[in-house]
Amino acid sequence: MTGLFDGVLNHGPLGPLTDDTAWLRALLDTEAALARALADTGLITAERAEAVAAACVADRYDPADLGRAAAAGGNPVIPLVARLTQNVRATHPDAARHVHQGATSQDVMDTAAMLLVRRAGTALRTELAALTGDLRSLSHRHRATPAPGRTLLQQALPTTFGAVAASWTSGLAGAADRLDHVLDHHLAAQLGGAVGTLASLHPHGPAVASAFAARLDLPEPLLPWHTERGRIAEIAAALGRVSGAAGNVAQDIVLLAQTEVGEVSEEGGSGVGGSSTMPHKRNPVAAVSALAAARQTPGLVATLFAAQIQEHQRAAGAWHAEWLPLTDLLRRTGSAVSWLRVSVERLRVHPDRMAANLDLTGGLALSERLTADLTPELGRLEAHQRVTTACRAAVDEGRDPVEVLAEHLHGLRTRDRISSLLDPADYLGAAPVFADRVTGRTGRTDPTDNEEGTDER
Repeated sequence: MTGLFDGVLNHGPLGPLTDDTAWLRALLDTEAALARALADTGLITAERAEAVAAACVADRYDPADLGRAAAAGGNPVIPLVARLTQNVRATHPDAARHVHQGATSQDVMDTAAMLLVRRAGTALRTELAALTGDLRSLSHRHRATPAPGRTLLQQALPTTFGAVAASWTSGLAGAADRLDHVLDHHLAAQLGGAVGTLASLHPHGPAVASAFAARLDLPEPLLPWHTERGRIAEIAAALGRVSGAAGNVAQDIVLLAQTEVGEVSEEGGSGVGGSSTMPHKRNPVAAVSALAAARQTPGLVATLFAAQIQEHQRAAGAWHAEWLPLTDLLRRTGSAVSWLRVSVERLRVHPDRMAANLDLTGGLALSERLTADLTPELGRLEAHQRVTTACRAAVDEGRDPVEVLAEHLHGLRTRDRISSLLDPADYLGAAPVFADRVTGRTGRTDPTDNEEGTDER
């Protein structure tokens, strides 16, 4: 069932991988793996293990029913085990007594959480790879497209749109690398029994735990981690970083798409990005949705970090507090990345508007370049004072900065030279080089790619 807000806040492939059915499937996969691990270590027959596994089919259980029944014991594993046992008993009475053998509810919940994270994380990896690939292409196409650089929301020196997109790419790629590391090295199965000693399986407990992890293709931990929640914190931090990187890009796109800026826009086709009251609007709805999802993640990360503080060998409430925040963090992060991918696919870049915005200051944004050019003759302080005085006069009098600067410099530089020094396209520094470092390519893909006065992807 789709919720009222899912279209915006639960977008993309991670939604079905984190819903109640996905959780139920992970719980049942855990129970099936436990039964098979008992058989692998000779504690039960393979026939009995397969009887248990055969009943671990999600369609045979109702998540809503399990949720209601969970209130009595404090977690959904207790009623699930009861119903699983009933189903196994109906076909193989002898096997029924081996359901959940040696485990505690938290073992099943924690291991299921690891399966859920791995499955959703794999889909997120794919989304991130596609997104960073699209951004690298965008950066390469606009490696030399002049654009205003902005600090404190004010125009500063020029940069290139390719360098801007390269920065976006670098942030997301770094977050993706961290996520890869966490998924590869910080997941683990959980099997410890009541207090992490596996006493009910003694002396076979460690062997069963090894077989259990192998069955699930999850790393085997050094020891049970019931109240040592570093793994959850690592997952939370990695997802938070991904979401933050995606939100950072979405924020820039939203700002650049403002009517007064207009340097990019989303082209989503008829009916996409419209307003309920203002027909003229073309909202960057994909970037807005990505930003909405990303802004929810810091609180979820904080909750999971706070839940690290737990009591003794099994916590009273702290691990219960992780279930929904972890689920929602996966969903919101997945939604942010998925929506951002849509935004980048729809993105139309407007180099002509970037050029027009660069002209808003009449070249004053490049006054530091003129100061540097005069410094060998006048010294830095004198050069700075003359240029500053001239720039202020140009603004106060509403005159052409080139003309005013020429007057104040008393022939030290010609108007043509001053105009050249104030040309933003000629003061891009290493912006194209930095774009190339991220894209791994140099030069333009097409001589007309960055032709001034055109709008392009």
